[in-house]
Amino acid sequence: MILACQNIQKSFGTDVILKDASFHIEDREKAAVVGINGAGKSTLLKIIMHELDPDGGEVILSKGKTIGYLAQHDAVSSENTIYEELLSVKQDILDMEKRIRTLEQQMKTLEGAALTAVLETYNRLNTEFEHQNGYACQSEVTGVLKGLGFAEDEFSKKVSTLSGGQKTRVALGKLLLTAPDIILLDEPTNHLDMQSIAWLETYLLNYAGAVLIVAHDRYFLNRVVTKIIEIDNGNVSTYLGNYSDYAAKRAQIREAQLKAYLNQQQEIKHQQEVITKLKSFNREKSIRRAESREKMLDKMERLEKPSEVSADMHITLSPRTVSGNDVLTVEGLAKSFDGNTLFSDLNFQIKRGERVAIIGNNGTGKTTILKILNGLLEPDAGYFTLGSKVQIGYYDQEHHVLHMEKTLFQEISDTYPTLSNTEIRNVLAAFLFTGDDVFKRISDLSGGERGRVSLAKLMLSEANFIILDEPTNHLDITSKEILEQALNSYTGTLLYVSHDRYFINQTASRILELTGNTLVNYIGNYDYYLEKKEELTAIYAAGQAGKEEAPLTQESATKTDWKQQKEEQARLRKRQNDLKKTEERIAALEARDKEIDAELEKEEVFTQVSECVKLNTEKAAILEELEVLYEKWEELAEE
Repeated sequence: MILACQNIQKSFGTDVILKDASFHIEDREKAAVVGINGAGKSTLLKIIMHELDPDGGEVILSKGKTIGYLAQHDAVSSENTIYEELLSVKQDILDMEKRIRTLEQQMKTLEGAALTAVLETYNRLNTEFEHQNGYACQSEVTGVLKGLGFAEDEFSKKVSTLSGGQKTRVALGKLLLTAPDIILLDEPTNHLDMQSIAWLETYLLNYAGAVLIVAHDRYFLNRVVTKIIEIDNGNVSTYLGNYSDYAAKRAQIREAQLKAYLNQQQEIKHQQEVITKLKSFNREKSIRRAESREKMLDKMERLEKPSEVSADMHITLSPRTVSGNDVLTVEGLAKSFDGNTLFSDLNFQIKRGERVAIIGNNGTGKTTILKILNGLLEPDAGYFTLGSKVQIGYYDQEHHVLHMEKTLFQEISDTYPTLSNTEIRNVLAAFLFTGDDVFKRISDLSGGERGRVSLAKLMLSEANFIILDEPTNHLDITSKEILEQALNSYTGTLLYVSHDRYFINQTASRILELTGNTLVNYIGNYDYYLEKKEELTAIYAAGQAGKEEAPLTQESATKTDWKQQKEEQARLRKRQNDLKKTEERIAALEARDKEIDAELEKEEVFTQVSECVKLNTEKAAILEELEVLYEKWEELAEE
């Protein structure tokens, strides 16, 4: 066990956040904390990090163990470049290497006892340097930066010039490189694109320490964690397994709890009716029996009513009119900013009833496509046409459709005056606005809360073509499930941009991936996309390079000509040859590295300064070349 929380209690005023919360984390275990927004997930992490004092209980970290923490909005502020900022985490290794080089110079002028003493220090530092993977230090920094979505030409950018999201990614990179025994991460995927999230999943799965994550990304949780810690109305429960295992077990438990609660309520009602009847007899014996039943009822341990699940809250989407079969046609669409081409010659169609997700890395132009379709941006080339009777409902991340001076209740009631007060409250409750929350002003809400209000308005619209830009950002899991249910029952047409892979899997019938300035079409959900990605990306890329126009259909894309096939075969042969040569060189260098280690153990060698320096210099060069070859082998193997 590396971390334990025992009977943690925390309240803010009259709001009880945590009641006797107890759980533990084992060495190397990957666990997640889940719960609705406001349940106390971030509060729990702050208590563990001693940034907040609990009202009761204690947090125990195993002796000698280190802990690292990245809060939800943590960012780095520095005049260093991105690369320098991450490399600073390895300063102790850099200092050690500098000390080793200094000792090498000193040994050239020493002899006798002084030389022996310096040599001992030199050998000890070399061993420690190698143990801490010092030779791979810089390549490790480069790997983390690339994994988190930074291109090499961005490494020299100053941290102070980055966006908030980029600074958070730098902070995450620094934490990962610090490699504490247990990492606490609060919403680590918020500022990452799909490729970076997939990299982080693999990194954490292979991480030698323990990880405790707060996240609403269910696909991420399914892949990474083996334990779920749920906070529900202040109560903390632990479930073994990933998110899907937890959801299934929790549904069974809720059902059993609800059944037990309803049975108890029925028994209480029955006993109260009997007591009332006995008292109405107004006889001494009957009254004594009634009092006895009252005492038994008072001693009964009352069960709490289980919290409502998302299935109890419904939003029904009903288009006002049915559109024509052809909802959207896009031809030759192109857009550039400051000489940077986002996309060119985009051609695709959307038919009535389709649920289409646009995916791709950050900065590829996904949101730009949506803005063009909504008339907020002009394309550089090409055009689009909407089909017959198509009515668009649009959700954007900037929430232009909200009136800052209004309350939540006014925002809904003014837009939809036919709704009753109860209906308005029910809609807002579905997006976690209850009680007096409905009278808050829009201007006082956080960005995430404004997003939920925008979604609530959109869900009430009668549009038959809904366009959404990152609709699940800032939503907790319960709210995402509500949205998924609403969209899956929607009879209109849907187009959205999202990086939420679980959401895409649940709602998309088709995926358009924006990559290499063009779109690749997948007829299926996210799992299908993963299965076919490598195959179709190669086909589309070849088609894009070989001709001016490439119709965006799977049938036409597979018709590559004989010349392209020959070129592809030649490329594959070259890759296999390069892969073989790289493997042979790696084997030779690794063998030589072992020979050097054996030589350095011989007394006639380690007592000779010049021979030691020579062999260690050769060893350093070998390890440096190996790092390059390992990366090259990985690139060739993945092609």
